[in-house]
Amino acid sequence: MIRSDPATTRDERTTLTQFLDYQRATLLMKAEGLNREQLNQPLPTSSLTLAGLLKHLAYVEDSWIQEVFLGRPLPEPWASAPFGSDEDWEFHSASTDGPEALRELYEYSCARTRAGIEDASLDTVSVGASRRGRQFSLRWILVHLIEETARHCGHADLLREAIDGIVGE
Repeated sequence: MIRSDPATTRDERTTLTQFLDYQRATLLMKAEGLNREQLNQPLPTSSLTLAGLLKHLAYVEDSWIQEVFLGRPLPEPWASAPFGSDEDWEFHSASTDGPEALRELYEYSCARTRAGIEDASLDTVSVGASRRGRQFSLRWILVHLIEETARHCGHADLLREAIDGIVGE
């Protein structure tokens, strides 16, 4: 995934999807070139890792777009994940996945999102609903994905700096 600055004079949909792509590419950039041990290195006061962030955000993409927006069943590995006994399974199981597998999982989830929303209007309301029974417009979901991805990119900045001192964009 190539990281490009979002265009400054586009329509709303393009602006939202370009900002989301920018944040996605930022996360991948933060994990680039790290081995399994480095991807699983937490900061001393947290169990959060870059491996966990990659897998979590892959799950977030599929959950919001495939399950909630499109009303489809979750694809693997989520469909058979033991979320009933471990709500944070994606974070906890990430250490068993190799670096390339984690990047691919995230990139495939992002590609499924792009394909799933390609022809949808920002005003389209989700087929599925949240656990509380609420439905969401695609606009709301995209803004939420931007917010969650950007927030975790901030975590990724700190984790990467602690691993090898690399800072900045």
